[in-house]
Amino acid sequence: MRKGSINMTFNIRIKNAYDAQNLNKIAEKYPFDIWVHGKSGYADAKSLLGLMLLTIEQDVKLVVDDDIDVELFKKDICQYFADEEICDDKKK
Repeated sequence: MRKGSINMTFNIRIKNAYDAQNLNKIAEKYPFDIWVHGKSGYADAKSLLGLMLLTIEQDVKLVVDDDIDVELFKKDICQYFADEEICDDKKK
């Protein structure tokens, strides 16, 4: 994340190693920084090792810079939103 930038935050849930691996593959498609913040620390979502080191089966925060267009990214990560109603709204 750039210093002084405003961030957009999404509450997501990583249930298992498969979710971490899939989230990593999604993050690698995008040119902007994507961070995952959890109780045990934070990791670059483009680092599979970093994601695996976070505590699995807990809600975490996915953080991206606010000055980018993240609509396609939000659709890609919708399955991980902790608040499933957000996904339902996007599908309508």
